[in-house]
Order: sequence, then C-alpha cells, then structure tokens
Amino acid sequence: MKVLVLGSGVIGVTTAYFLSEAGHEVTVIDRQDGPALETSFANAGEVSPGYSSPWAGPSVPVKALKWLTMKHGPLVLKPTLDWHMYAWMLRMLRNCTGARYALNKSRMVPIAEYSRDVLKDLRSRTNIAYDQRMQGTLQLFRTQKQLDGIGGDVEVLKQTGVPFEVLDPEGCIAVEPGLGNVRGKFVGGLRLPGDETGDCQMFTERLAEIATAAGVKFEYGVTVTGIETSGGKITGVNTSAGKYRADSYVMALGSYSPIWMRKLGQPIPVYPVKGYSITVPIVDAARAPESTVMDETYKIAITRLGDRIRVGGTAEISGYNLNLNDARRDTLVHSVTDLFPGAGDIGQATFWTGQRPMTPDGPPIIGASKYANLYLNTGHGTLGWTMACGSARVLADIMSGRKPDIDASALGPQRYAA
Repeated sequence: MKVLVLGSGVIGVTTAYFLSEAGHEVTVIDRQDGPALETSFANAGEVSPGYSSPWAGPSVPVKALKWLTMKHGPLVLKPTLDWHMYAWMLRMLRNCTGARYALNKSRMVPIAEYSRDVLKDLRSRTNIAYDQRMQGTLQLFRTQKQLDGIGGDVEVLKQTGVPFEVLDPEGCIAVEPGLGNVRGKFVGGLRLPGDETGDCQMFTERLAEIATAAGVKFEYGVTVTGIETSGGKITGVNTSAGKYRADSYVMALGSYSPIWMRKLGQPIPVYPVKGYSITVPIVDAARAPESTVMDETYKIAITRLGDRIRVGGTAEISGYNLNLNDARRDTLVHSVTDLFPGAGDIGQATFWTGQRPMTPDGPPIIGASKYANLYLNTGHGTLGWTMACGSARVLADIMSGRKPDIDASALGPQRYAA
C-alpha cells in the first residue's frame, strides 16, 4: 500500500518508520527543510508516561485564575478574534470534573506506557542515540501544600502500576546532587524512576535517516495547498510541488491538522498551546541536573541533554503565532538559575517557541477519519515525544489491518462525534 504522511515532526516520522516496517511504501512531505523543525525542535526532552495526565482537572479553573496573576505564572492567555480558541477553552472547562479527569487519564496512561516500551524496543534494535538518559524524573515541590496535595496522583500511580518514590529533601538531593546547593528551597519530591529523557529533534532526525535507508521517501520544502476528495475518500493532495496520490493518507500536521480537517468537513478540537524553551550550555556539570526536574511551582521542566540543559514550560493560549516573548524567557531563566545556580551559561542560551497541538480532554487523536483512506495521528499536546512511538505503532497496525497491542479504540476522533 502506498501511504502519504503529512508532516515530519516526531509523530510523522515515527509513523512513517512503523508503516515502512509493516511493509508499506511510504512518502513523507513537510513544508520545512528537514524533520523536527517545528514543535519537535526544542521541547522539554521528557519521555514521561508517569506524568501523562490531562490538563483539564477539577482544581484547574481555580488554579488558572491564580496562575494568570503570577509574575512567573505557567499560564498566559492572550485573547484573539479566533472563535475556535474560545470553543476549545469551553470544551476544556467541561472536562474539568473528577469523572472526566479519571476517564481521560485512563486513556492517556496506557498509550504513554506502551510508547515507552516501543521506544525501548526500537532503541535495542537500531542502536539509535539521542542524548538519552534512563534516570527517571523528579517532580520538585517548593511548598508543603504542594507535597501534601499529591495523594490523588499517588493513588492513580498505584492503580496503574507506575513505579514511584515520595522523597524528602535529602532523598531529592541523592538523585539530583545539584539540588544540594539550594536545599532550603524545596520540601520534597515525587520521583518516577521509569521515565526517560532525550533530545526529540536528534531522535527524529536519526530515525528519519534509518527510515530513509529502509526505503521511506522524505520530500521537504513542500507546502500542502489543498486536499481533494471523492466518494468518501481522499483522491490526492495538492502541494507547492505538484499533486501527490496514494492509497492511504496520514494527517500528522500537529496544530495545523484541525485547519485541514475543518476544510474536509470533520472538525477536530485541537488548538495550539504555545510553549517556550531555552537551551543552556553546561559550564559546571556538578551543579547541573542529572535527568529531569519538574519545578512544580512554575510548571517548568529542567532537563539534562548531553552537555546542555533544556528548560521548557509555559502554556500560552494566543492563537497561531510564533513571536518570542522576553517575559516567558525570564520565567525559564528564573526557574533554572534558582534551582541550579552556576550550572549553565545563561548568556549563551538559545530561546525558542513552538505550538503544542492540544485536545480539550487530553488524549491524542489516533485512528480512522470519516474518509475511508485518511487516518489521524495528532493532538498529543505536551506529550508528543512521550507518546510518539506507541501512537505510530498503533496507527501502523490499524492501517495494516492488524489488532494493536493495546486497545486504542477510545483515542479515535469518533469520541467527539456527540
């Protein structure tokens, strides 16, 4: 079967790889000059199934009001004239109940756990290297109130069988020695030893090379201009490089997927939530993080990637714009210098922003569309790197007529039909 994959981020490239492995003839097109040059380029670097939770939860509406007033708050709202923004926000608020949170999390954890296992298998078979570390992640609490409030999360971890450790300050320092320089600034942490870290862009580039060697064609600098349909099927994709035809098509355009799905008459509630990161060269390894430290107060991830520190965070709802905001950079700098002073050269830090494709309920959208030969792999939000390999493997199985290793039926777009 000839398959055309739209998008060469980590989702598109992993999808292409597993489709090729399943025996299909695969072509990937992307408007950029190479793979992973948009949202996958400089994310926080976490492969964290243990943190796979919906943003929409019972306490979020009240917390959001507080975050919006904080100087270094994790949430930023910039109203626009795009009514899709407000529709998405309303749907998210509808999911801020205990019952919906539990349901949505139950859909997210299995695909995230499965994805980590698929990544491990891929790594063992290909020896792919991407500055990976398998040293877990540490959620760091600056206040006793934060630490006392983890009971619900711990219960979910127990129910889903995810290994965890609740640590006092000395326990946190034992796994992250760099925190010893600021031991008075936190009261404890929640460690997930099974989580991993790694450079998403490096992984995607190298997997694209492996896929190319296996016969996948990657065509860059190609912009989609139209999608043709007939008889309930996609009949071709018009681009700046001409028309592409295939037997089946995969929509993996991240935050831009909903734009095309609306044109195709099947709207999906995916909206861009802007994130920021800085990448800081390490100057004192003893002061730097060993893996990922999640600064719970500011919702910022501080990750060791080889000889660099990646600091990522902020949820800015402001539509489709990629403007860099110095205030967001200040928040990232504040968090990393407060917890790991002297670890990196802030003066040499690079600043980046990207659009996370978020669903209002949390789980990604993986599966068949209303068109017989169009499939979706999008809406992963902040968990694209975490869920990429598992999502791709599941979709490749669905498209190949095989039963996936896990039940992903609740992840399809049909859950929004009502």
